[in-house]
Amino acid sequence: MRKLFGTKLALGALIVITAAVGTSVYLVHSARQRETAATLAVAAGSSTPSPAPAPDTVADIIVQRGANWSDILEDLEIDPDTAQKITVAAEPVFNFRQLQQGSKVTLTRAADGMIKSLLYPIDFDHELWISPSGDGFLAQVKQVPSTVHTVGIAGEVQGSLFESVVDAGEGPELALRIAEIFAWDLDFYTDPRPGDTFRVIIEKKVYDNGAPPAYGKILAAEYDNAGKKFDAIFFQDQTGKPAYYDVNGNSLQKAFLRSPLKFAARISSRFSRARFHPVLKIYRPHLGTDYAAPTGTPVQAIAGGRVVFSGYQGGGGNTVRLQHTNGYETYYMHLSKRLVRTGQRVTQGQRIGLVGSTGLSTGPHLDFRIRRKGAFVNFERMKLPPDTPVSRRNLTAFKAERDRWLPMLVALSPKKPATEVAGVQGTSGEPGSESSGTKTQLAPAGR
Repeated sequence: MRKLFGTKLALGALIVITAAVGTSVYLVHSARQRETAATLAVAAGSSTPSPAPAPDTVADIIVQRGANWSDILEDLEIDPDTAQKITVAAEPVFNFRQLQQGSKVTLTRAADGMIKSLLYPIDFDHELWISPSGDGFLAQVKQVPSTVHTVGIAGEVQGSLFESVVDAGEGPELALRIAEIFAWDLDFYTDPRPGDTFRVIIEKKVYDNGAPPAYGKILAAEYDNAGKKFDAIFFQDQTGKPAYYDVNGNSLQKAFLRSPLKFAARISSRFSRARFHPVLKIYRPHLGTDYAAPTGTPVQAIAGGRVVFSGYQGGGGNTVRLQHTNGYETYYMHLSKRLVRTGQRVTQGQRIGLVGSTGLSTGPHLDFRIRRKGAFVNFERMKLPPDTPVSRRNLTAFKAERDRWLPMLVALSPKKPATEVAGVQGTSGEPGSESSGTKTQLAPAGR
């Protein structure tokens, strides 16, 4: 019995010793595994991932009417001492009186609240950047990086030129530019017809910051008005004077614009020797042309000249009368507001008043009249004299420009979107980095 007990005791001790040894071996093996894993991790360049840095915070302020720079910095919760340092840094490079209502000021702060940058877009091409520098701030006016593409745009008129340009995927400014080019030959209130087409080759500047593209020079244009085509070629002569000419080198600019308004007005009453007056209820001469338009529509001078009268004149209400060369005078009547004074000189296309309904009038409209050597004439039937054509010595250079753009212009389709016709003309970035390149290809060009 004692022998058996001793045997069991020895066996138990052996089991305990074996387990202890096994545990020790396991612990040593595990420690070596961890050490090996750590060594491999270091060798592989990995480490425990550090927490991601807190993101910057961005705040925008829209410039309100009458707001000044101090108000904006206060609204951005910049303390007075820092605001003073920012202002001192920016004053030498930017005039704060040029802040534009509706523009945006953007402030970027780090996670700890420190200012990283302050951005104000001065115009399409320039931005004011303010950033920390030492104990103060550094202010710089930077050029917005951009690329100029020469693109062809075409469209078909169904409503107005304005609507058709927008339907073609372009900005309304382009419609105004086209109207200005052909303003001496076409009245875009009355002349457009459904099915008319327009084609233009224009420089379009595309900005790297995603801002809407800007239009540059229109190099060539065509407007087909009910089968009658009007062409325009941009040409800058040796004196540096830019102008538009037809394919034969005749100037598109005339002594008078074709209309005292730019867009979307119908003729409500025409020149007549015996018209029934809607207010007086009698027949009497109406020696002008009435353009029905909303109150406040801008009125432009059809030619340069001198203001010989600006005031209220009986049945004509608020009236502006201009005196031009060669014995011509023009009258602009029933205005809601006059924007020029007697004795002032005005240029062709200058805004001189706003459409209204003053005087003897049944509704807002412009009564426009023109008098030549003392007698009123029918403006709608006048043949407008042209300006100076391309000079003989510049004719070869003009024809080279014409022959460069016309084939591209004719190839444009009103059914297709804007198309790049002459590739990249130039790029711009920081001041002094402007470069240019040439490539000719046909590729879609976005707005």
